[in-house]
Amino acid sequence: MAPAGTRQDAPPGTPGTPGTPGTQRKAPIGRPRGFDADEALERAMRVFWEQGYEGAGLTDLTRAMGITRTSMYAAFGNKEELFHKALRRYSEGPASYVLRALAEPTARRVAEAFLGGAVRATTQPDRPTGCLGVQASLAAGGLGRTVRDALADWRNEGTARLRERFTRARDEGDLPADADPATLARFLMTVGNGIAVQAASGASREELRLVADTALSAWPS
Repeated sequence: MAPAGTRQDAPPGTPGTPGTPGTQRKAPIGRPRGFDADEALERAMRVFWEQGYEGAGLTDLTRAMGITRTSMYAAFGNKEELFHKALRRYSEGPASYVLRALAEPTARRVAEAFLGGAVRATTQPDRPTGCLGVQASLAAGGLGRTVRDALADWRNEGTARLRERFTRARDEGDLPADADPATLARFLMTVGNGIAVQAASGASREELRLVADTALSAWPS
């Protein structure tokens, strides 16, 4: 296909056509990146998940993504921006069990789905163990302070959604009148985070299911 504004039947040597001496061809506009951005982000997410924010170096990230640093900056921004995109992908993918749990019809079912989802998500055989949102914040020092704060906000948002759901359950009579939605939400999030840490330390899925069952035995009825 001829460039816009150029006659396809113009003879060689016509000014403004390819092959004309003294003219320079311009790079095509909208040239594709040459890599799958979605796949590259998936790979970056796994690096952060396995190594944490500070543990994941730019060389580790770009090697896993199969791109250069220049391409990474152009497509995703700097390391912190890349991490936020990876965390969003994690929330919408491996950690999407949280939203599904909130849609369960009873508070007890919410708790079961939340802890069961935590066990499954942190022990997938084809993925890093543990939770990206927990792993990435454990060793975040001064340079990673903004990321650590963002991860705290991310976890607190999950707690707040659980609290709202349990408040509704109490108001509807699904939980006892003396149940404390804030405490129940914090309890589930604490157990869920503990499951993630134990998974990263080598605990098996079956062991963690037993932990979840034990926690649920204390659920108010």
